[in-house]
Amino acid sequence: MATLGSDTGGSIRQPAAFCGVVGLKPTYGRVSRYGLVALSSSFDQIGPFANSVRDAARVLQVIAGHDDRDSTSADVAVPAYEAALKNDVRGKRIGLPVEAFGEGLSPDIRRAIDRCVDLLRAGGAVISDVRLPHSPYNISTYYILMTAEASSNLARYDGARYGHRSEEAHDMASMYTRSRSEGFGPETKRRIMLGTYVLSAGYYDAYYRKAQRVRRLIQGDFFQAFRNVDCLLMPTTPTTAFGSGEKIDDPLAMYLSDIYTVSANLAGIPAISVPCGTDARGLPIGVQVLGPQFGESLLLNVAGYLEQAN
Repeated sequence: MATLGSDTGGSIRQPAAFCGVVGLKPTYGRVSRYGLVALSSSFDQIGPFANSVRDAARVLQVIAGHDDRDSTSADVAVPAYEAALKNDVRGKRIGLPVEAFGEGLSPDIRRAIDRCVDLLRAGGAVISDVRLPHSPYNISTYYILMTAEASSNLARYDGARYGHRSEEAHDMASMYTRSRSEGFGPETKRRIMLGTYVLSAGYYDAYYRKAQRVRRLIQGDFFQAFRNVDCLLMPTTPTTAFGSGEKIDDPLAMYLSDIYTVSANLAGIPAISVPCGTDARGLPIGVQVLGPQFGESLLLNVAGYLEQAN
């Protein structure tokens, strides 16, 4: 019926969109991360993949709530999520971020999102454009902060305390080097090296500290937007699924696939991807709904309406 994933910058919502299923990233702190392998502690959040919005709501109902074993777990009451599925969006104010519909978005996905907007308007929702002015800095801010935290978190995998230990090691130095070289894949190594670089002497202020300040501005954009609208609607991905290994030699192109998902993690807000059709090749398309902190009930209601209408 469902499974769990961890979403650091879109790793629930993107594969959900690519595979034609529902993927929900809850508010940061809504679900305990006790037992999760930490990649980036200020971004990671556990959430469900499911075949329907109702199933996602049922799973979230079970896993949400405060946990003393997770210091970032929020002590906020858990509402009845399944009861929020009213299939009624009358009067809901839904914003379309102008910055999310620019260059690089697949025409097929744009048409699918436009159809969702028409369905919401037909259901009585009020649609308006909103601005998220710091959106152009989402990817660079995310990849500085996420890699820095990954470098720090993954330092514990040294062959002694956690994870793989090389059988070729003959002293402590070679145990560290060989274990980490053998135990991490190429992409993980790339992210560790990037993170170590931005935290190194002489670069900390230029990269990490500046990115932290920009993150606050990005979060402020969302807080401002939610003063005028109830939730936001935007694509989950700029394209439909790409071929296996297609972007492995072009990390920048691969990272740009995160362009519509990382902002929710930067701001700590909930977001859900729900199927909304297919492209010309028959590949699934996902539409994303984002809401204010602990606004999962609202997102589930809007996503459920789109699921039924589509």
